[in-house]
Amino acid sequence: MSTYPSRIVCLTEETTETLYMLGEGDRVVGVSAYTVRPQEARSKPRVSAFINANFEKIEALSPDLVLGFSDLQADIAAELIKRGYPVMVFNHRSVTDILQMIRVVGAMVGAAARADALADRLEMDLDFYRTAAATLRRRPRVFFEEWDDPLISGIRWVEELIEIAGGEPIFPELRDGVLAKQRIVESDEVVRRAPDIIIASWCGKPVKKDAIASRRGWCDIPAVRNGRIHEVKSTIILQPGPAALTDGIRELQQIIVRVAKSQPAPLSRETVHYGPLE
Repeated sequence: MSTYPSRIVCLTEETTETLYMLGEGDRVVGVSAYTVRPQEARSKPRVSAFINANFEKIEALSPDLVLGFSDLQADIAAELIKRGYPVMVFNHRSVTDILQMIRVVGAMVGAAARADALADRLEMDLDFYRTAAATLRRRPRVFFEEWDDPLISGIRWVEELIEIAGGEPIFPELRDGVLAKQRIVESDEVVRRAPDIIIASWCGKPVKKDAIASRRGWCDIPAVRNGRIHEVKSTIILQPGPAALTDGIRELQQIIVRVAKSQPAPLSRETVHYGPLE
């Protein structure tokens, strides 16, 4: 018997990506249907959506650990626990929480040193963006739209990444709202707060920029007036894991710097490497 879990089912993408980045992808035997990162994981059996799972498929994989995320997967976790499986459900909502999740996942598979090194590297990259943001002449006001009907904004880790990248979120008071219904905003209030940039990411469907621009009264918003409506794919910003801390913040920074300096001035970072750290 292995000292550490060797047959792991990941019900969301961020723990899958973390394990691959640690060089432990062979331990993953089942993944979420929404998994796109890394590409190698797409060939693994798909056993769940976000709020439901195929328990028979999971049982057929004989996992010795199941990893999940948030209260939205509480029912899945409860059923798996009743069936006798060890389950760890993370509820990481902030950048600090994401880094802690990486360290905990690493420790659970005997790769604590590599997980610490990965988390440290990601923290150094975030410091790079903070330093770059400090040189900007101004911090553009940013509205991040994570859903269109109802309008939802303020998800904590994204708001923190916007700040790190040099932007100023227009709904900072919402970031403590864990549930989506706690972060619903009024269309007129977005207009009143007058963002310089609108960044939209709708999980599971493409952003319709024309639909955003044509909302009642939104023609008066600086972001709309100046053609600064952008989409960031949900796969790199709405999963609280390595993707958000690498490709996600990179795209946010490129958008924000372009506005703050009124010219394209993105700062490049190396491509994410899926494999054990040296």
